[in-house]
Amino acid sequence: MPNSKQYTVVVMANFEETQRIWCEADAVCFDVDSTVCTDEAIDELANYCGVGRQVAECTKAAMGGAMTFRRALTQRLNIIRPTRDQLANFMIDHPPNLTPGVRELVQLLQSRNVPIYLVSGGFQSVIERAAEELEIPSSHIHANKLRFFMDGEYAGFDETQPTSESGGKAAVIKRLKDKCGYKKLVMIGDGATDLEACPPADAFIGFGGNVIREKVQSKAKWYVTDFEELISTLENGAAQEIDH
Repeated sequence: MPNSKQYTVVVMANFEETQRIWCEADAVCFDVDSTVCTDEAIDELANYCGVGRQVAECTKAAMGGAMTFRRALTQRLNIIRPTRDQLANFMIDHPPNLTPGVRELVQLLQSRNVPIYLVSGGFQSVIERAAEELEIPSSHIHANKLRFFMDGEYAGFDETQPTSESGGKAAVIKRLKDKCGYKKLVMIGDGATDLEACPPADAFIGFGGNVIREKVQSKAKWYVTDFEELISTLENGAAQEIDH
């Protein structure tokens, strides 16, 4: 029993610290697929190109830890092999499906002059449309970039992007902190790669509004399924500051 009581105190302290950092954040990084947007862009692109089943099997193997993120990305894109025209048509036919509440949350953060970044293992060109809707500058997107030959055929992806390999999100956050001097940077996401980006992120908030990942839910100090919880916490924190 003594050990159980001690464990509860530690968990509550971590949760409260995460909430405090959230209310005082000087930068926020969002994952995109299944966080800012409701779906996974690479799976939707695979379905659009008629190879959804094959890519889903590869994704399942990757999620099980059978391969590195870069190898999984390479294999999935080699199956899809999207042309420039296919990608352009996909983006026309599939406008960003923003998660409920994310627009309001982003607007609230922007009203507090908190810089927002989109850090994703997805594709820059696809994410730019969501960023435009949320009025996030394209320079604040850190994601993978597809390459095409002169005739528009698929030519691979930019392997110099840190988000194309395991640990890439942590590398992006470290660069942001080193460059901009952020002291209370918060990462929000649904996946293990988001969880693993803290540290160097100062706090991590797990998001399960679109899909619940058991590992993230069990290890996150603060786990939410609705962005309204983050909004209300910010607003209540601001009200308490005024009262004092």
